[in-house]
Amino acid sequence: QVQLAESGGALVQPGGSLRLSCAADGFTLDYYPIGWFRQAPGKEREGVLCITNNGGITYYLDTVQGRFTISADNAGTTVYLQMNSLRPEDTAVYYCATSGQANGSICPPPSAYDYWGRGTQVTVSS
Repeated sequence: QVQLAESGGALVQPGGSLRLSCAADGFTLDYYPIGWFRQAPGKEREGVLCITNNGGITYYLDTVQGRFTISADNAGTTVYLQMNSLRPEDTAVYYCATSGQANGSICPPPSAYDYWGRGTQVTVSS
């Protein structure tokens, strides 16, 4: 059974950094890519970025390029989202997800993700 669990959300000041973790159960990055998404209050969920089994990274959101990056452990069971230079507009619930329709070497479009974690709250405020 495919399951994902996020952790690491917190309250952080503007300009600060935070690292989120996504623990995968029932699969590894060898088989399916893992992506990070976020949903701000009153807004639709949006894709942030994705990682594949060969370390390929796809940014779904231009506004985080140069500030956010994604990485994975050697086992491919934990994926990290490193967020630097955080802004108040980064405040959202952050989710990790995977697509059972994709192979591990390709980041699919955001609409293709079909397994989701429960999310972790990130609040950027002074």
